[in-house]
Amino acid sequence: MEILSANLSSFNKLTEYPFTPHFIDNNGIKMHYIDEGKGEIILALHGEPSWSYLYRNFIPVLSDYRFIAPDLIGFGKSDKLSSKKDYSFALHYASLKNLMNTLDLEDVTLVVQDWGGLLGLSLLGEFPERFKRVVIMNTFLPKGKKLSLFFRLWQLYAKYHPWLPIDQILQKGTYNKLDKSTLAAYRLPFPNKKSKAGASIFPSLVPSKPSDKGVFEMNRAREVLSKWNKPALVMFSDKDQVLGGMEKFFYKLIPDEVQTRITISNAGHFLQEEKGEEIANHIKSFMEENR
Repeated sequence: MEILSANLSSFNKLTEYPFTPHFIDNNGIKMHYIDEGKGEIILALHGEPSWSYLYRNFIPVLSDYRFIAPDLIGFGKSDKLSSKKDYSFALHYASLKNLMNTLDLEDVTLVVQDWGGLLGLSLLGEFPERFKRVVIMNTFLPKGKKLSLFFRLWQLYAKYHPWLPIDQILQKGTYNKLDKSTLAAYRLPFPNKKSKAGASIFPSLVPSKPSDKGVFEMNRAREVLSKWNKPALVMFSDKDQVLGGMEKFFYKLIPDEVQTRITISNAGHFLQEEKGEEIANHIKSFMEENR
């Protein structure tokens, strides 16, 4: 297994991302995370093909809290594995469990989107006692059913594209036009084809049959959320062409008495990028109202 370490000095140009880097070891693979502020813990998980940069505008708004956002293995400042076959649901899931256990995270407010939801809600399903609240944005919990034609085409595109245009994927997943510096920041962790292996294979790790890895964990998450008795905020955007409509699944799954629903207007799949400050303020109010 070839491990590629990020060129950390190349990230110094990101003046809007001034956060101190932290690293944790996962069987010889380094996972990067940001850990800003003190107080109650917020654990924010990104998806495909973004990184913790996605949450940069949350941190000033949520400065009264301890905000932790890791880069999944293969993304951001974390190590990257050069071969697609080295990535798995188990790898990502184990690395997040390692983060939680090493940092001894308890009473966590979990914030998830995209693949962050598949992984993060699976964690919540295994360790519900360690989470105090949950914020669910533009994600889903597959249970091993055949995926849509659109998603199967996306899997093939990501897996076999010769150079996988990260910035174009981000732009297609947003409703508003992103500026050049923002697009460059999302490109930055992927300087060559080998470094994109994790991003290339991530869509193919979404389970599409009952025997696939992750189905057990995601079904357990469904079961736990169906009986959830702690505060839950379901906050989807209205212009998501990837997972638009999946909010109704969570509306139905989570008991009404603990659920808050918010729709973010004029934002696409990567709603944190487009409406970061607005979303962070909603999270702040949600936490204050549900102490």
